[in-house]
Amino acid sequence: MGKIILITGGQRSGKSRKAEELALSLSPNPVYVATAHVWDEEFRERVRLHQERRGPQWTNIEEEKYLSRHNLSGRVTVIDCVTLWLTNFFFENQNVDETLEAAKREFDRLIDQNATFIFVTNEIGSGGVSTDAVQRQFTDLEGWMNQYIASRADEVILMVSGIAVKIK
Repeated sequence: MGKIILITGGQRSGKSRKAEELALSLSPNPVYVATAHVWDEEFRERVRLHQERRGPQWTNIEEEKYLSRHNLSGRVTVIDCVTLWLTNFFFENQNVDETLEAAKREFDRLIDQNATFIFVTNEIGSGGVSTDAVQRQFTDLEGWMNQYIASRADEVILMVSGIAVKIK
């Protein structure tokens, strides 16, 4: 089995940039797996800026759900991000338990490959409690999935205002 690194933090805390820098320090040709579903033009622009920041040494894969179907053995791979990946599962049925189990199964299949995985995720539970029931359910889902990944991770890094704090 390879190595698992989890990078977490709030929005615009520097998570993706840190993951990319770390990947490039470990490999001259890392893989970037983008899990986002592009919902609108504003988000399309965010994706474009992310892509522009990465150079030609990256192998880019767009995969909204089934990460394990890609052969990443022997590679250093950034998975960006767990939040958007879970969203893709959750919006199919909005059932927290079913989504969590499906995501765990897919995660386990993915990490069965001999690779270095750098997962980027959000600490959405660090903010206030939402007045929206669906958002509260998703916050719970994300928190439980983050715990699951962190429990299997070799390293966990918390990003705060662009500063990396090693947690594990």
